[in-house]
Amino acid sequence: MVVLGLLVLAVSLVAAVRVGIGGGIGWAEIGRSVGTRFGLPVPPLPRLTDSLIWDLRVPRVLLAALVGAALAVCGAALQSVTRNALADPYLLGVSSGASTGAVVVVVVGFAGSQLGMTGGAFLGALVSFALLMLLLRRRGLDSVRIVLTGVVVGQLFTALTSLILMATGDADSTRALTHWLLGSLAPARWQSVVVCAVACAVGLLLIWLCSSALDGLAFGADTAASLGVDVRAVRVVVLVTTSLMTAVAVAAVGAIGFVGLIVPHGVRFLVGPLHRVLLPVSAVVGAVFLVWTDALARMAFAPLEVPVGVFTALLGVPLFLVILRRRGEL
Repeated sequence: MVVLGLLVLAVSLVAAVRVGIGGGIGWAEIGRSVGTRFGLPVPPLPRLTDSLIWDLRVPRVLLAALVGAALAVCGAALQSVTRNALADPYLLGVSSGASTGAVVVVVVGFAGSQLGMTGGAFLGALVSFALLMLLLRRRGLDSVRIVLTGVVVGQLFTALTSLILMATGDADSTRALTHWLLGSLAPARWQSVVVCAVACAVGLLLIWLCSSALDGLAFGADTAASLGVDVRAVRVVVLVTTSLMTAVAVAAVGAIGFVGLIVPHGVRFLVGPLHRVLLPVSAVVGAVFLVWTDALARMAFAPLEVPVGVFTALLGVPLFLVILRRRGEL
């Protein structure tokens, strides 16, 4: 299943490079641009076409794949740790907190690099998740209560972000940050790809190493502890790792919702609940999903480009309602 998914992902990446405004790009042009970078004996492309492919479209589709994979894995892990099928970084307010942290860093002038924004987003993600857990600690991790509390936390940090943007007084900066917060892959560059690739690889490995523990947590904390799982340590590792991965994703492309909710449920239906399979397959499917959603966002209203977060919300809201209905909570 993973091998098949990787083949589909590879085809999707190359096909998505062809999609976009700025002239038709054929398979041959893509091959020549990539071949030139790897020193293959191919005729070079005109500088403008080569820059369009290598500097704009290739980083964009790669970043879409990495962010989709990261969000899908985070969703699967959070659903297991909280024992809540509706958990994902967006619904639990983690994305909103990361957005607030990133905006604060930008406004105060500390975002001199992708790492600066990532650091701010990481702190914001941790603060928002800590607030969520603080609000839930007395009443337990009831499914509906987690979602409702997550929505409240998310709205709080969304309001703080809006307040900060209004306080800047710079119309151009406010407009650019607002577009970014909707979830846009337009600013994708190679630096963002490298940072996201490292974070995604490390995060996926750490969470995958917790696969057996996550399987045990599916039966409850007491059962997992009786099986020898260090429940507290696993929760800390998973929550910090998912916060970091979410922060990196938000710092790169803004808040993109519902990927972490939709993809794990679809993958569970295909491969079952065992996390050693669920996590890598979720990563691949999440990558393919966001690559094609971004391609749709680029072309649906061309030449106007719609932020990809708008399309994931349009696809995610009805599916979210279906999940609620199937669980008897709607």
